[in-house]
Amino acid sequence: MNLIRVAVNFPHKNEGFHYYCDSQVVVGQLVEVPLGKRTEFGCVISIDEKPKDLTIEEDKVRAVKEVLSIVLNANELALYQWISQYYHYPLGQLIYDCLPHFMKKPRPLELTLGEGQDFEFEPNEDQKKAIEGILPVNHFDRFLIHGVTGSGKTLIYLKLIQEKLKSGKSVLFLLPEINLTPQFVATFAKYLDGPVISYHSELSDSQKFQIYQMARTNSEPMLILGVRSSVFIPLQNLGLIIIDEEHDTSFKQDDRCPYNARDVASKKAQLENVPIVLGSATPSLETYHHFHHLKKQNLFELRNRAGGAYLPTIELVDARDKNTGEDNIWPLTPRSVEILKEAIERDEQVLVFVNRLGFACYIQCRSCGEQFFCPNCSVTLRYFKRKNELQCQHCDYKEPMIQSCHNCGCMTLIQKGFGTEKLASVLSELFPDKKIERFDRDEIKTFTQLQARLAEFHQGEIDILVGTQMLSKGHNFEKVKLVLILGIDNQLNFPDFRSSERVYQTLTQVAGRAGRYSQDGRVIIQTLAPENPLFETIKEHSFDGFYQSELDMRKICQCPPFQKMALIHFNSRFQERVTSHVRKQGEILRHLIEHHFPAVIILGPRQAMVEKKMNQFSWNILLKSTDPIQLHNLIKTFELNYQNENSVSYKVDIDPYTLI
Repeated sequence: MNLIRVAVNFPHKNEGFHYYCDSQVVVGQLVEVPLGKRTEFGCVISIDEKPKDLTIEEDKVRAVKEVLSIVLNANELALYQWISQYYHYPLGQLIYDCLPHFMKKPRPLELTLGEGQDFEFEPNEDQKKAIEGILPVNHFDRFLIHGVTGSGKTLIYLKLIQEKLKSGKSVLFLLPEINLTPQFVATFAKYLDGPVISYHSELSDSQKFQIYQMARTNSEPMLILGVRSSVFIPLQNLGLIIIDEEHDTSFKQDDRCPYNARDVASKKAQLENVPIVLGSATPSLETYHHFHHLKKQNLFELRNRAGGAYLPTIELVDARDKNTGEDNIWPLTPRSVEILKEAIERDEQVLVFVNRLGFACYIQCRSCGEQFFCPNCSVTLRYFKRKNELQCQHCDYKEPMIQSCHNCGCMTLIQKGFGTEKLASVLSELFPDKKIERFDRDEIKTFTQLQARLAEFHQGEIDILVGTQMLSKGHNFEKVKLVLILGIDNQLNFPDFRSSERVYQTLTQVAGRAGRYSQDGRVIIQTLAPENPLFETIKEHSFDGFYQSELDMRKICQCPPFQKMALIHFNSRFQERVTSHVRKQGEILRHLIEHHFPAVIILGPRQAMVEKKMNQFSWNILLKSTDPIQLHNLIKTFELNYQNENSVSYKVDIDPYTLI
């Protein structure tokens, strides 16, 4: 009987639990084990027939309940162990979270087989340079394709994938959003020869398990095209990893283990000894800095659009003039309406972007100024007119639209702010004979609805499409020459060191939907701050200007990429308890830093910007350092000595995307 160490699905950091097993098992084998009064999933991480330093009572060691047929290969287990250590997350819980649910009788999987058609376009010189620079590399290396929107990055991807499949190797292609999947599946299936498999959250458990099983047992070359979680699919004969829109925040997981799929994919490529290609029109500051200072030879720049198309002209519309006397068109300005009418008269399709849902951001009493808050979160409720209800943007709370103020009884309630529903309503009144639809999470709830809405727009059945961030990423709309952008000022003034970077990326990506197949694309940005220097960078289509100025600012502020960051979140249902506890932990961390980790800077503790979410109060402590080893060792020391407080939990977020 062997004594084995098992990483168990358990929410606290541990080195694994010991169990006896009378069956033949190997490292990486999945098992079911007793834990307290319940049975839990686990993974064998070591086997000791005769342990030398056993510090546990043998009669208290329990036996494995069941040995499962799934075995993680060495690289799979090594990847999970790296993630667990880097992100300070329990190994057993991580493996359980990332693996698909096992099915004893999964339904048959429908595959998309590529047609293998010839390419309609030949690569231009810049594209050839990238292809010829990446294709011969058969070992681990990182490459960046930094190309303006519409520069033909997809053709480079296609050529690289095609050659890898021909050589008998499989390819993993990561993209940030599920709404990009139909477009890429259609493109890849048209030109590639072999299985093109889409992996995303809308698949059933049976389909996910089937794809997982096929990938780990089938050595035939295939393309797995998927969102963040597909990075954990164990492809046989992996030859290349590609990450499109590498800058996108969707690659960073918020709940459970806060890993970044881009960084996990880089580690996976290193373990599998294969190249990884990052692509973006707006790479993250960290990626841009890395390739310009450490990997210049692996940077490929595409500064012009492919196929003779030009970058769109960009016009700023000042939204500060309040004396127009045309409230019926608010939040649009007369200038914006005029430009829209001109485009509609030319039978063009138009995209209108605003990154907010609903009809109004909040409701306020005209008499006493009362606002109406979610009972579970410290935020105001958003108004949705068609549903005639108020909704919270953080939890599932909703209530019917109120008729009078709870505080003073006044029946005059003002609608403040605007979102996609409001814009769609105004546009419908301005253009009653045109079809206007929305493309947002409120309107599009399933993958089928998403595919149908995109198909409608591509076929020219929709004249104006009003959408949120879902519109900004990678879509190719042939008939769109005009893009109108509203509400960007709120993001620009957000209290976060990445706010300028996010606005630059959003504006550039949304603007990139205009004129991709023509020479007269146009983008209108309606703003309350037209003098902001960021807009000048956008107008000039400066390829490097924003990055140079932003890197200077980051260096002064001691922010990434010049310092590594970690955020420790503390949460509790009880405000006083979490406040007291986080202050105590702050003092402990300051003591550790002062005596053992001088290269680490601590900021906080402070309450989160939205302190209360889903009846949980949140406080944060920020750590940053130029020495990543000291930073990680401080967190390890903190966790080893952490004293649990009743009803208070904490989570470590390495390389956080937001600090609020």
